[in-house]
Amino acid sequence: MRFASVRVVTNDVDALKAFYSRLTGIAPTDLAPGFSEIRLEGCTLAISSTDIINRVNAGAIVPSANRSSMIELEVSDVEAVRAQMAIIEPDAIVQQPATMPWGNVSMLLRDPDGAVVNIFSRPKR
Repeated sequence: MRFASVRVVTNDVDALKAFYSRLTGIAPTDLAPGFSEIRLEGCTLAISSTDIINRVNAGAIVPSANRSSMIELEVSDVEAVRAQMAIIEPDAIVQQPATMPWGNVSMLLRDPDGAVVNIFSRPKR
């Protein structure tokens, strides 16, 4: 078994595509109307419309309702991402960079649907 992707279901595909493209610097690949992927190293972030989920997955997911998980993106320099986001998406910043008890430097963002995104770097060893 291989972990392949995380799918975010939304009523506004264009807003999420724009947010995650600006955050990652990677252009989304549109695979079908209402379904796109941002292919990152190690995993793919899939973005799909509520309409597609209602047609092919029996409406199993409700958009903008996640309160128990977060998307985590590892970067080499959290402060550089903070500076970038402060310019292009300042309202997305929920928590400024801080060092976690286990040593990671972490900052939290919210995407346009309210999902929490953890931008972190591991301690240098």
